[in-house]
Amino acid sequence: MKIRGLMMDPVSSTPIVILKDAASDTVLPIWVGVYEANAIALEIEKVTTPRPMTHDLIKNLLVGLDTQVHKVVVTELREDTFYAVIWMEREGRIISIDSRPSDALALALRVDCPIFVEDEVLKNTKLAANMSDRVSSDELRKWLEGLNDEDLGRYKM
Repeated sequence: MKIRGLMMDPVSSTPIVILKDAASDTVLPIWVGVYEANAIALEIEKVTTPRPMTHDLIKNLLVGLDTQVHKVVVTELREDTFYAVIWMEREGRIISIDSRPSDALALALRVDCPIFVEDEVLKNTKLAANMSDRVSSDELRKWLEGLNDEDLGRYKM
């Protein structure tokens, strides 16, 4: 998947990272905190800061320790919370690190590694939207799926 942009949820005023499958029309919105959205936005827009921000520090540590990040994977959706894993390699050893998706995505942008979402997460996200008592969630998902590149640029943080 690719990060297609950032926008604000018009209902809750919470930042949303929009992930889109390059091979289909599948869109996955992930609600994130303001600070995490800012970290993602800074990297999307290639804004440099006078001092390293947290995700830049993590990248610098990994580079300094000769560790390669192979991929990040959004692995689970449980009780309206997404989970992710960062897959790395150091000295021939594969390491998996539990992460919030927002942190994994911010790091993935900085190290230019692939982003994946487990099929079960996409399936559960659709089920959750259908079973949710918040009508606005389903309406928001339909609206997100209809956005084009120009729309995403308009709502970017």
